[in-house]
Amino acid sequence: METQVVSTPAGDARITWCRGARTARLVLAMSHGAGGGIEARDLQALAATLPAHGVAVALVEQPWRVAGKKVAPAPKALDAAWTALWPALEKPGLPVVAGGRSAGARVACRTARDLGAQAVLALSFPLHPPGRPEKSRADELTGAGVPILVVQGGRDPFGRPEEFPSGTRIVEVPYGDHGFAVPKALGPTQEEALAVITDAVAEWLDSISV
Repeated sequence: METQVVSTPAGDARITWCRGARTARLVLAMSHGAGGGIEARDLQALAATLPAHGVAVALVEQPWRVAGKKVAPAPKALDAAWTALWPALEKPGLPVVAGGRSAGARVACRTARDLGAQAVLALSFPLHPPGRPEKSRADELTGAGVPILVVQGGRDPFGRPEEFPSGTRIVEVPYGDHGFAVPKALGPTQEEALAVITDAVAEWLDSISV
């Protein structure tokens, strides 16, 4: 792993590069959500698995997280920081797939078209606040302007798979919650749940024309 600090208008961001022995054919840039960092189980699973498939994984920590703050700033500030660090993600000279989990997925969707992202990977996309389906954020998905894969837990209170707009390319993690945790008494093991994610993402990335 290699860590890179990138200056943005909101402060320093940090990119942790995860590369494999194989020559990479694309970069998958993934940011965290509003309630956690790049240590999230799904982000770490992708970083451990995808380099063997020729994908360089860049785990991006937004400036507020690098600064040790506990509350994320407004969406415009998140988008501005992501936009400012994008040239560092493009520097290897490879196509970049933007993505993230939860709030990070929203940032990727909102900025994908303007930044020229190849596609977007949205993990645990917060389609609406828990219990408030009328506050839909579906327009962020449908307006991204690039191919999108959504990976969603079957019991995610921020939006279950069946709530997403028709035509959304979506992979369900059975019994998974917003963090893809699964109950011990039901369904797959935690390792099997993570394998659903990594297998689906690897297959999807293989299908992307670059």
